[in-house]
Amino acid sequence: MARGAVASAAVDSGINTVLDPRRKWYNNRRIIALNGWIVLLLITSSTNGYDGSMMNGLQSLPQWQNYFHHPGSSELGLLNAIQNIGGLAAYPFAPYLSDGIGRRPTVFIGAVIMTIATAIQGAAQSAGMFIGARLLIGFGLTFAANAAPMLVSEISYPRYRAQLTAAYNSLWNSGAIIAAWTTFGTFKLNSTWAWRIPSVLQGLPSVLQILLIWFVPESPRYLISKGKDEQALEILAYYHGDGNRDDPLVQYEFNEIKTAIDYDRTVASNVGWKSLFATSGNRKRMRIIIAIAFFSQWSGNGLASYYLNKILDDINITDSTTQLLINGVATIWSLLCGLCASALVDKLGRRFMFLFSGLGMLVTFTSQTIAFAQFQIHGQPAAAHTVIAFLFLYSAAYNPLIVVYTVEILPYPLRAKGFNIFNLTISLALIFNQYVNPIALARITWKYYVVYCCWLVVECIFLYFYVVETKNLTLEETAAIFDGEEATNEILGNGLNAAEHEKRVESIDEVENVKKT
Repeated sequence: MARGAVASAAVDSGINTVLDPRRKWYNNRRIIALNGWIVLLLITSSTNGYDGSMMNGLQSLPQWQNYFHHPGSSELGLLNAIQNIGGLAAYPFAPYLSDGIGRRPTVFIGAVIMTIATAIQGAAQSAGMFIGARLLIGFGLTFAANAAPMLVSEISYPRYRAQLTAAYNSLWNSGAIIAAWTTFGTFKLNSTWAWRIPSVLQGLPSVLQILLIWFVPESPRYLISKGKDEQALEILAYYHGDGNRDDPLVQYEFNEIKTAIDYDRTVASNVGWKSLFATSGNRKRMRIIIAIAFFSQWSGNGLASYYLNKILDDINITDSTTQLLINGVATIWSLLCGLCASALVDKLGRRFMFLFSGLGMLVTFTSQTIAFAQFQIHGQPAAAHTVIAFLFLYSAAYNPLIVVYTVEILPYPLRAKGFNIFNLTISLALIFNQYVNPIALARITWKYYVVYCCWLVVECIFLYFYVVETKNLTLEETAAIFDGEEATNEILGNGLNAAEHEKRVESIDEVENVKKT
């Protein structure tokens, strides 16, 4: 997809014409309630963020180090990577649960598994038990992390969909904050509870989801796909139209969703795993999704996320209290930056923010590498302080849009499967990072940073040529950017004659009629 293709996407969605300008989240109790349920889904990301920060903190705790006999680089790699290895075992099943039994039950199943696993983790009597619990956490997290972001995107009030879905990725840092400050607080406990308390608290978001998930509305898109049109219309009317089923916005959304799902299922045959790569439009989607998923973990962020203590050791900041304090402050900074970026997603646009993030990470990580090298070679204390400064600046440049962008460019029948591929790619990238990073840092220190500097250049080039603008579009309208006129050829190529095709086009144009009225 060439650069010229992106400009055609930068248009306002037709849905803006039927949005009531007086209906804001802060003056509408039903939207407030809906956003409250969405927060319950967003904390799924907190569980994941908690893990990375907790493992950073535990590695700085003498109590944890002593109990597990000071694990070496390869053992640390396994302890960090095992959660993602557990996630791999769940990937074949997650999309079938999300599409088969619904988004809510899938989140519930994941939360139950994670609650059990964190209890085992906190009660671990050996390294093997600790590793097994972390494997089970990854298994349960895969189910919740597959369904929760899709449900957020599919039930959000249209005006706030992009910001809320983008917040999912940003709230990774909320869990990281809790973990960082919990380990900082338990550091003074002269017993195994110094690491058992943080290990058990990882299950808190899952407990909340178990208790409250059945109050969250199910996805109208899931319900329509199962022939439950009345239930879908009722949910759209209650939360998006103040209970009015004839509200223009409700009717617009209902007709657009129904038409799009019918089109993908009956005309484009856009369903099964093969469909992810069967058409040119879908191949464009998957090329972007796989790339940004890999980029999200292979941009140098995996170093500070899981091995901050090793980095601080290498610049001669070895005091455990100082390390835990830096970890805690860094997570708060990252959360604030991520939420600010999420709030601007529809103002600045996806393409601008992707490019700004790529260039920002390249500049700050390269600067961090230079400062790291200066300390390693010359031992300058100022260089060590510069490394920390650029760690914070790098966090400010990190892109929170990968989840919202992935969800919105996938049509409904492929959303669960495509998002599963996205999460699988992240896990594979993480497993590689978590095994390789501690070993590489131990052996070649700052020279390992140069690999990521070079890779960030590749990322920027890819983002410049392939990221398509999708701001101010509905989930259904985004499909036209990738399929466009080519979809017509695909339809005719599937055996429909011209008359049947014209009839289908008229069906799809019903959405336009709703817009005009």
